[in-house]
Amino acid sequence: MIRQALRRNPWSFLGPFCTQLLAAALVAAGLGILTSIDRAPLGAAARRAVTDTGLTDIAVVFVTLAIYLTVVIVGVTMVATVAQQARDIALVRALGATPGRVRRSVAAQAALVAVPATLLGVPLGALGGRAWIDGVVTRGLAPAAVTFHPHPAALPIALAATVGASVAGALVAAIRPSRVRPAAALAEAAAPPRGVGGLRTTAGLVLVTGGSVLSAAIARLDAETADALGLFVMLALCVGAGLLGPALLRVTALVGRRLGDTGRLAGDTVAVQARALSGALVPLTLAIAFTGVKVIMLKTFEHETGAAPAAAERWLEYSGTSVYVAFAAVAAVNTLVTVVLGRRRDLAVTQLAGATRRRALAVVVCEALLVSGTALAVSAAVAATTTLPLLHTALGTWRPWMPVGWLLTGVLGSTALVLAGTALPAALALRRPPIEVVS
Repeated sequence: MIRQALRRNPWSFLGPFCTQLLAAALVAAGLGILTSIDRAPLGAAARRAVTDTGLTDIAVVFVTLAIYLTVVIVGVTMVATVAQQARDIALVRALGATPGRVRRSVAAQAALVAVPATLLGVPLGALGGRAWIDGVVTRGLAPAAVTFHPHPAALPIALAATVGASVAGALVAAIRPSRVRPAAALAEAAAPPRGVGGLRTTAGLVLVTGGSVLSAAIARLDAETADALGLFVMLALCVGAGLLGPALLRVTALVGRRLGDTGRLAGDTVAVQARALSGALVPLTLAIAFTGVKVIMLKTFEHETGAAPAAAERWLEYSGTSVYVAFAAVAAVNTLVTVVLGRRRDLAVTQLAGATRRRALAVVVCEALLVSGTALAVSAAVAATTTLPLLHTALGTWRPWMPVGWLLTGVLGSTALVLAGTALPAALALRRPPIEVVS
């Protein structure tokens, strides 16, 4: 079953592979940064100054975040990967495979993909860590005596982290497919369910409510504590919105159906594919909301105080943010690519029914706009809920501020990200003669 999954659906493993590669790179970079600071020939005062800049803490955060995001995002991407195997899983369940065997198979798939991803990711992480250390020294955050030294055990540690985190994420993704009764699994493989599970909806509502309550609570705390808890607010809201994603996308589909024939077709597709597409909402929302929170906090500080943060401080903030966004963006794009490639037969059937290649692609582009619009709306709500109490505790204001140019860049960048994961693979898939795809 493991070999068959890897051979029949190689593109569906692109999401887990890229996530694991980034995780290995981040672990290797973080360990290398810690080693570099530790081995630097610094006096007591210079070492204390480096420690006070928080560089050691950032390296620890890199490693911790890599493990955490790997569990979450591999779980998200493996959901789409497992969905491509729905019929195969249904058949082996009908032939007597136990739920435990299915879960072990999915976990083994993630572990096998993690090994080559880690082997590629560790040297990339060393290059990234070296570039980061050079940037720190160039900007005066550390003395020139701090040079990059890779951690001697980076590869085994990264392997343990990526394989362990990937197995955990895969086991989460395999819970439902392994427990569905064989007859029901076969029926779902032929016609995926359109309803939203009660457990999923409940969990989503609990997370959104919990994040909102925590947001209100931290508005009464000191700035340092509020800043530490703000990340948990955003994570709870993003994951909760992802769990509620099918319902949110069906609401968006109603809007799409009012946009002419193309919008009606796109809305119908989004409604049918809502469960699969919702897997991209968590990483999309994380990428957009996290970037929004960081930019709003820095720009509002500059607007309220009239003083810009130091260039080195901005570089540290944006370099850290780029790491989080890279994780989420890769997961979102690859989830969308997996969903679109899983619809190659459907796209071919529409062409055989008389739709031109341009017409079929226009519908996919409209679908991408609906998904990106949903992600932007949810991200705006998440960013506002997260940012407002942080601004209140740090600056005493409830009014966020962001330049229009930054806002437009965020909207266009998010839309381009979704189009890259939907319209581009669809355009490539539509180049094949439809009769070859269907036959």
